[in-house]
Amino acid sequence: MNFGRGPSVVLNVGGTRYSFAREVLKDFPLRRVSRLHGCLSEQDVLEVCDDYDRERNEYFFDRHSEAFGFIMLYVRHGHLRFVPHMCELSFYNEMIYWGLEGSHLDYCCQRRLDDRMSETCTYYAAEEPPGEPAGGPEGKGRRPAGAEGGKWLERMRRTFEEPTSSVAAQVLATVSILFVIVSMVVLCASTLPEWRVPENRSVEEQSRIIEAICIGWFTAECIVRFIVSKNKCEFVRRPLNIIDLLAITPYYISVLMTVFTGENSQLQRAGVTLRVLRMMRIFWVIKLARHFIGLQTLGLTLKRCYREMVMLLVFICVAMAIFSALSQLLENGLDLGTKNKDYASIPAACWWVIISMTTVGYGDMCPITVPGRILGGICVVSGIVLLALPITFIYHSFVQCYHELKFRSARYSRSLSAEFLN
Repeated sequence: MNFGRGPSVVLNVGGTRYSFAREVLKDFPLRRVSRLHGCLSEQDVLEVCDDYDRERNEYFFDRHSEAFGFIMLYVRHGHLRFVPHMCELSFYNEMIYWGLEGSHLDYCCQRRLDDRMSETCTYYAAEEPPGEPAGGPEGKGRRPAGAEGGKWLERMRRTFEEPTSSVAAQVLATVSILFVIVSMVVLCASTLPEWRVPENRSVEEQSRIIEAICIGWFTAECIVRFIVSKNKCEFVRRPLNIIDLLAITPYYISVLMTVFTGENSQLQRAGVTLRVLRMMRIFWVIKLARHFIGLQTLGLTLKRCYREMVMLLVFICVAMAIFSALSQLLENGLDLGTKNKDYASIPAACWWVIISMTTVGYGDMCPITVPGRILGGICVVSGIVLLALPITFIYHSFVQCYHELKFRSARYSRSLSAEFLN
């Protein structure tokens, strides 16, 4: 170490002191501590730690002392584990500060950290060099240029993205819900036979006007949200925004196809395409997920439990392959006197397996031989067991997602109450 005197140095981490020989710092396992060895001046030292006492040769770090104690246990014994009753992400932040990575954790703690980070979608960026932040000594008391504009954009973004963030956001969400409901009612009513007769041509024209107004509202809302978003690429990748595009785009495609091919076109393929595009307006109902916690919870649960969902699908596919082959063999493949034509092939038997494993039992096909009925009972019991195995994980994830979304909604509601009082 080229700065400081004495054979030893003292690290003061959150009030807890650690004394080391000066030469130990050169090859110290913690990157931040080892940087002290190459400091040439007090300014270099203050870029590594928070304060320095020249008389005591003591370096002060304003960090979590208990977390650093567990990190020192890793330095001594080679095992790094989480601090009990401390958030995994907070401890991971301490690890990054001292120069450690997630791979230094024990395997059990690595799994906890991976699960926690996948749940909260938290990503830790590289640490910024001290002295460069905008709120540094030179930037105190000054507002950066465009701060007012950024604040206005942030309020607009919260108004459109968080329905409980302000009174205006609640009004906007209510209007959007009304448009969704009206569009769904018109879509369902347009499939009634009474609406298609020539006498109700005026009613059909009115429904098209209402549909155009709803589409105009959805389009304007989507454009404004895109303009005020912070990251345009991230905006396009969000599932709810993709659903919005899927709900809006078919209308404009159908309008263009009607203009170019005509409503009564002889192109049967174009007519089928128009009907498919119009029916895709059913995606509008998914827009309600932006305003209801229940639908948001369902989507977040499916996102977090995709491994369990894939595992459930694999269970069903494996069982379906086994039971369909056995049922086809017992009911139709073997010469047992009576052949069941419903089980003429393995793909046909797959339908019976899937409705039996899910305990639906439509009754459109059933085994008639004794071995086939025994196999059917085994198939039903196996389906109950296989479907129940991953349900526990999905249920706990659903409850956790619901509480997280409720907490976020309550936080915005508190800010809404403060805004209302002000």
